[in-house]
Amino acid sequence: MEEHKEELAVVDFEGKNEDSAEEVVDSKMTDIELSDTLEQLCLSKAEEFHLIGYEHVTGADVWECVSDKYHKKGTPQLYEIVNDILSLKVTQFMNFVTLSMYRGEARKR
Repeated sequence: MEEHKEELAVVDFEGKNEDSAEEVVDSKMTDIELSDTLEQLCLSKAEEFHLIGYEHVTGADVWECVSDKYHKKGTPQLYEIVNDILSLKVTQFMNFVTLSMYRGEARKR
């Protein structure tokens, strides 16, 4: 019995073949692209909260909660910000909202 092995070309995120002699240009996100990406992540997390019954949560609320700790520590690496958004739990969010209300920092709606 003969085994068939398929060889797949490794393709990077820009669609160029890794084995090619072309040098991949270092592409960094612009501030606008970064802001849009983070906004989409926050909206995605807000939609997740909507699915479990928290209909009034917005992407801005999620960002306010996640970014609150950055005022104390400074802005972290991008992967840490993404992790903070995607791993945000409802209990963490509700604790933030409750403490913000006690401090009088609740956003006006």
